[in-house]
Amino acid sequence: MSAHAPSDLRRVGKSVSAAHARKPANAVGIQDVAQRSGVSIATVSRVLNGIKAKATEETEARVRKAADDLGYRPAHAGRALRMRQTKLVALLIPDISNAFYSTIARSIECALRQSDHPMILCNTDEDSALQDFYLDEMQSYHVRGVALLGAVESSGLQRALSHDLPIAFINRRPPQGGGVFVGIDNYAAGRAVAEHFLIKNFTECAIIRGPQYSSASRERFEGFTSRLKEAGAPVKAEDIVDSRLSIEDGYEAASRLFNRRRPRAVFCGNDLIAYGLFRRCAELNLNVPGNVAVFGFDDNPLNDWVAPWLSTVHIPYAAFGTAVTRALMELWTGERPAHAELLPFSLKLRGSAE
Repeated sequence: MSAHAPSDLRRVGKSVSAAHARKPANAVGIQDVAQRSGVSIATVSRVLNGIKAKATEETEARVRKAADDLGYRPAHAGRALRMRQTKLVALLIPDISNAFYSTIARSIECALRQSDHPMILCNTDEDSALQDFYLDEMQSYHVRGVALLGAVESSGLQRALSHDLPIAFINRRPPQGGGVFVGIDNYAAGRAVAEHFLIKNFTECAIIRGPQYSSASRERFEGFTSRLKEAGAPVKAEDIVDSRLSIEDGYEAASRLFNRRRPRAVFCGNDLIAYGLFRRCAELNLNVPGNVAVFGFDDNPLNDWVAPWLSTVHIPYAAFGTAVTRALMELWTGERPAHAELLPFSLKLRGSAE
């Protein structure tokens, strides 16, 4: 083997130095930041963890610049083990394929990110056992809190609340009461739809309602029926059909309804149910709204593209993120949060219920 020439050795030395300078971010340690900024490891730790100490503003700036230059990010695992808490927030969602839920999820994720809280998304499929699995798992990861969109009653939920896990309930109220709720006043919204039905003389109407274990579905139904009953036009029991919150179930529920009779108007538990109902109307050559008026709920983000004809209740999707983040922060700081933060809703009247 021949010896390297001096020029070759210089090239090798430069390559080694360059490789060291290009140290991967995950190989950069707190000691590298301390060495580069000329301070102790303890000072770097205090500065990067936001702990107020004796370091001057100039020292803090130098430490942060060194960390940025090296691409250093603190390892949160150790801090989580010491403090038994991270900045993570878990969002539990019942159906990620439903644009109603996914749009709210995006609003929450954006607001949490802006407050320096990363989010983990878990899909529960309306399954209490799966909800409990995720609640237990997220606590083992020491999440700082949980945003529970579409809660179902479960033993794990009660266990998490008894362990003082901060939980913000979204769209559906806590199944056994208490807690912090963020959503619209579904009861009032149901009454508003009924008021429109009375104005249009849609008193010969039916309801395809969502699952009654959901407070949102239940309150919409109760608000709607209570207003019609007050007006002397109660909905007959045979004109109330149960459905899950999907297009397929809305279609099946509409088939069962039309096998009994054809109502003048139908109030649907959500917009997906209304989509299924509309499909069945088309198959039966029933004109909407000429033969059957249709009213949905939620103003699903898909409406502008697939159902611009659908009258519905609009909810403020973009407002959920800020409201949920605010509720969690109140729980974290120990402030007494409001029992409920009610967001505004409005009727969006289109051709299907005119």
